[in-house]
Amino acid sequence: MRVDVTQGSLGECLIDCGVRALGGLEAGRRIAEICLGGLGRVSLETTDPDSSWPFMVTVHTAQPVLACLGSQYAGWSLSGEDNGKKYNVLGSGPARAIGSSEKLFDELNYRDKADSAVLVLEADRPPPKALVEQVAKACKLKADRLTFIYAPTSSLAGTVQIAARCLEVALHKAHELHFPLDHIVDGIATAPLPPPAPDFIAAMGRTNDAIIYGGRAQLFVSSGSKESKALAENLPSLKSKDYGKPFADIFAAVKGDFYAIDRMLFSPAMVTVTSLKTGESFQGGRIDTAVLSRSFT
Repeated sequence: MRVDVTQGSLGECLIDCGVRALGGLEAGRRIAEICLGGLGRVSLETTDPDSSWPFMVTVHTAQPVLACLGSQYAGWSLSGEDNGKKYNVLGSGPARAIGSSEKLFDELNYRDKADSAVLVLEADRPPPKALVEQVAKACKLKADRLTFIYAPTSSLAGTVQIAARCLEVALHKAHELHFPLDHIVDGIATAPLPPPAPDFIAAMGRTNDAIIYGGRAQLFVSSGSKESKALAENLPSLKSKDYGKPFADIFAAVKGDFYAIDRMLFSPAMVTVTSLKTGESFQGGRIDTAVLSRSFT
């Protein structure tokens, strides 16, 4: 796997998948499945060979709400100090359902109890001691029962695991639109595999663009025609006022203030919603190959 496994100062397991270790596409694929809490499958596939970007990351789970929002979503905000430097990161993975205090878990009405926990960090260095202690306390576990998997956005593994959030952003957008989560029965999504970039901003831009301009999701819902059609119309990224430019350009325009970006932008480019009640399918959005090519080259 070309990953490095070491033990931290508190006995925690540290798995470097792209900082000092080289990592790779397969490491990223497995990280994505870990982020889903073992409730989904992630594959690397080929689509139209004539396309400029024919290689895709595809995600499927029969437990889309729990796998995507209860585990994969990077919702656990953590911070600490590393040799005097601030260390701020968002945690993904099954440890969230054990220790995170996010209000989302009250809505999901779900919590886990376990004798060990795994957390995935999009980071360019291992977690500092203070952060490990914070997670251990929140999970009510000893540090040696924790595993931290980390890789930067610019790495091969980081690129894959972020692009593999194409279904998760669809679920998150549905939640933002106040669509009943218990009506989402099944889901599948795919996004083009973006090329990594050594610069963090460029790498972040490409992974976001893969979903915003190239991602496609299909949700199978128990709702009727009216609700399904409305979700298909409102969920795609083109409904956002910030849609139309590579994400790196949008980020620069708001001077690096991530929270100044319209949150409705973070969703797949194209969506199909199938009503299991009526058998009808509704589509919204479109794939924008022009913006993808601007971003990826």
